[in-house]
Amino acid sequence: MSDGTHIEWTDATVNAINGCTVLSPGCINCYAMRLAGTRLRDHPSRKGLTSDSKAGPVWNGTVRLNESALLQPLRWKRPRRIFWNAHGDIFHPAVPDEWIDRCFAVMALTPHHIHQVLTKRAGRMRAYFTTPLNSLFNTRLSLMQDAAYRIMATFSGAWNEARAMQARDAVTAALKWTDDRTNVGFHNVWLGVSVEDQKRALERIPDLLATPAAVRWLSCEPLLGPIYLTDIADGGSTVLDPECWGDCDCSGLFGPDPGCRRLGGDGTLTRKIDWVVVGGESGPGARPMHPDWARDLRDQCAAADVPFFFKQWGDWTPGENVKRQSGWVNGAHWFDNRWLYEEQNLSATDGHVDDEPDVYRIGKRAAGRLLDGVRHDGMPG
Repeated sequence: MSDGTHIEWTDATVNAINGCTVLSPGCINCYAMRLAGTRLRDHPSRKGLTSDSKAGPVWNGTVRLNESALLQPLRWKRPRRIFWNAHGDIFHPAVPDEWIDRCFAVMALTPHHIHQVLTKRAGRMRAYFTTPLNSLFNTRLSLMQDAAYRIMATFSGAWNEARAMQARDAVTAALKWTDDRTNVGFHNVWLGVSVEDQKRALERIPDLLATPAAVRWLSCEPLLGPIYLTDIADGGSTVLDPECWGDCDCSGLFGPDPGCRRLGGDGTLTRKIDWVVVGGESGPGARPMHPDWARDLRDQCAAADVPFFFKQWGDWTPGENVKRQSGWVNGAHWFDNRWLYEEQNLSATDGHVDDEPDVYRIGKRAAGRLLDGVRHDGMPG
């Protein structure tokens, strides 16, 4: 956990759940996996979470709950944007529902914070929030209430029944409008999915849109291919500018505040992506991001009035960000849908260092986070 972070779009991180499994191409160079298997390999929260391989440490599917980190948001009084589980996936199949209940109970108990959640397991996230449980008395609300009760009963050390009962009431209030019919969730929880290319976008975004959430967002980092959000459609609507996604008639159920977030003239609920974050890859083995992939997402968001956040170029950047004009640098050229790599002498480029789609590996810090000279810091309102 960290109060203060180098992640540009958040204020603090809470690593309550650590450990994961490589799932898709975006996971291959995971910094958390590398860290867990090197510098933190003997730390109690990371020990045994990775296995050695010829390519380096690899997540082995072991997951661990860090109780101290889980409770940290309760200790922070100043409002923060908090990114949960940067070193794991809260919806990993090995994570018990009880751990997830505890995480969301803490989020419900801290309405002064904004909690940012990312997953690559969008199907389980959707099921967690929408699948009815077996018993009338064993609902998602009751399980989160019980988790909050147990957390606050002993939070100060001694048993405090009054505080525990207040916690149950707080969770009830937080979940009052979490309903699959209206598709509205915790007002202070932003649920998102990581999508690195079009294939993963097509797989994960529909489940995100079907999950009750106040804010739905995408982390397109590392961006490894073009993503056309306007091509992900349902009945003529797109995920950035929908009329209605799927069967989402909520007329007569609740009012527009805080029930249906956006109501069309016919009383139907519109579901959309509320925020898009884009970034390139950094660190050992970093793969380039084509400038046009980032530009396309920027332009799609601008056309639909969706906030766009450009996080970083990563290690690779177009020539406009290469300030020096001499020396050797690793370059990459996009040709026939793949990257061709070669070391280039900047002094021999004859002033053509800005030619695209060539990109150069100069490191994250030097590459910066300007896209066509503009800093994009869009956030949900």
